Amino acid sequence: MKLSGADIFVQVLLEQGVDTLFGYPGGAVLNLYDALYKASDKITHIMTAHEQGAAHAADGYARATGRTGVVLATSGPGATNLVTGIATAYMDSIPMVAITGNVGNSLIGKDSFQEVYITGITMPITKHNFVVRRVEDLAHILREAFRIAQTGRKGPVLVDIPKDVTGAMTEYTPAPPVEIPVRQDYDQAAVLHAAQIINSAQRPLIYFGGGVRSAGAGDALRQLVQKAQIPATYTLMAAGVLDYGDPLNLGLLGMHGNYTTNKAASKADVLIAVGTRFSDRVALDPGTFAQEATIIQFDIDASEIGKNVEVDCSVVGDAKVVLEALLPHIQPAAHPEWMRQLQSWQSIDYRPKDHTDRLTPHQVIGAACELAGPDAVYVTDVGQHQMWACQYIRHVKDRAFLTSGGLGTMGFGYGAALGAQAALGRDQTVVMMTGDGSFHMNLNEACTAVSYDLPVITIIFNNQVLGMVRQWQTAFYGKRYSSTDPHRKTDYVKLAEGFGLKGYHCETVEEFRAAFAEALASKKPAWIECRIDKDEKVLPMIPAAGNVDDIMMS
Repeated sequence: MKLSGADIFVQVLLEQGVDTLFGYPGGAVLNLYDALYKASDKITHIMTAHEQGAAHAADGYARATGRTGVVLATSGPGATNLVTGIATAYMDSIPMVAITGNVGNSLIGKDSFQEVYITGITMPITKHNFVVRRVEDLAHILREAFRIAQTGRKGPVLVDIPKDVTGAMTEYTPAPPVEIPVRQDYDQAAVLHAAQIINSAQRPLIYFGGGVRSAGAGDALRQLVQKAQIPATYTLMAAGVLDYGDPLNLGLLGMHGNYTTNKAASKADVLIAVGTRFSDRVALDPGTFAQEATIIQFDIDASEIGKNVEVDCSVVGDAKVVLEALLPHIQPAAHPEWMRQLQSWQSIDYRPKDHTDRLTPHQVIGAACELAGPDAVYVTDVGQHQMWACQYIRHVKDRAFLTSGGLGTMGFGYGAALGAQAALGRDQTVVMMTGDGSFHMNLNEACTAVSYDLPVITIIFNNQVLGMVRQWQTAFYGKRYSSTDPHRKTDYVKLAEGFGLKGYHCETVEEFRAAFAEALASKKPAWIECRIDKDEKVLPMIPAAGNVDDIMMS
């Protein structure tokens, strides 16, 4: 049958199981939006306040579900407004298809109105990108975009479609959803070698990252932990994969990880790295990181093997497939002396103090977790609150802690939370944690929450400064607070009401608990401002390029 490019666009989305996309209309994509209008009973389009919010929403949708998020923007500024969201997804290996309109083929290269070379701009931050020059190629290219986004190491793909392509007619042949094969190949000899190293270990440690979640390898990882009784630590991207109540779960590793995890990494004789890249927030000094350990690295991306830290044994492959291949060769074990040593270090880990006269981050987060229950999904912006959330949230399950790790994108949280809420439904409790600095970047997405009745509860840790940068200025710049106190007078309660949602202001734990309980019961979007001291710090902290001997506990 003959269809227009715009109708083919919609049909391919339906083929791939897309039920929701996020975007903002404009001249170059009017044909696409007209086709979406006709298919509004099958595909929900959520118009955000800003294209960056749409990109983050598609990202949050993908993180919460494992499915490919889809975002649509017009040409020129619409397309460039997606760049930060695409880069965020790229750094964290999140499957996304970004579709941009462009001026017609005859106008390309002539500095036409709202023309931009978006494929050139995004080439370094996408797995692949396409320009569709002929309507006959549109269906195939869109299908390829969905395949590439989910194959191997996941990531964003951009498809740029000139306006005349969306209006042209061609034959369309329906097709089933693209098959996403799980990579099954791996080096069997390397797996056996890794098993031998693990079985001989006296002080083993598992260090895992977002690749475990991406591959759905959580069950296999937990089996390895339990079978060989190996303590484990994780990156920001993998919080929630292991039960916080498990004594073998040591907690976060790296700059804001605890003393025990960082000491364990420095003293382990075998370090098993799964789905993680030894980033500079973990291996702060690559030359001394885990220097007593034989290091094993499992990763789906060969370019990550030994990129940041030299390793002794490696297996390239899907984390789930490789771990399942490894497990039969792992001998049941116990490491009592190692566990006693870890417990002695845990006795001196940093523990925050409760206060009755003011709000503290750990008490706010603890109360939120208690009231939200074990099935809540948590989303964060970037800054001090992000680290506090990772340190103190306890009721996290797999795919229920969504945060920008690699790019560290302030303003990520609100869009991502709305995307997660749209994906999981109104009955799912979604809690977004932010700081006043991050929140000012994309708080305009409140109108999206209200328009689409997405009941995200937003907790604003308001210390009236840019907390994380100020913390560094306190520690390393002689308390010269350059541009970290913006002297803002934002009234969050009035501003929330102006957007059409409920706002709360809290200064005690009791006030917070009452506000959160009311917001939870209302099933409506809400903001809860929590005033905290500007000198609250994220502790512990290891300075950049430092090691556990440099850890700051106060």
